[in-house]
Amino acid sequence: MLPIDPARKDLVEEFRRQPFGVHSPDLQLILNRLRAEPLAGRYTLITTRPKREWMIATLSGERGKPPELVSETRYTDPAAAEWEIFKLRWLRATGETLTGEVGS
Repeated sequence: MLPIDPARKDLVEEFRRQPFGVHSPDLQLILNRLRAEPLAGRYTLITTRPKREWMIATLSGERGKPPELVSETRYTDPAAAEWEIFKLRWLRATGETLTGEVGS
């Protein structure tokens, strides 16, 4: 699997500023890598109120077994929820903790 260079904070900042839409080729490669985790343990968003509220969960990887919530935090901004998942995936892939708020 494609290794992620933790020094590429420029790509982290690009995602933080704009989590949706067209990304640079380098960022898209990283997103593809981060999103290609095995199903078991993969981070995902659960819609708790359609188009208004989301929570972060992990997939079980087993058919019929429901996702497990990561925390009780509820997100009303989809960009903030995507940023939180990006940070969790980045930590898992690189061992580095990211900070900051989405869009800042």
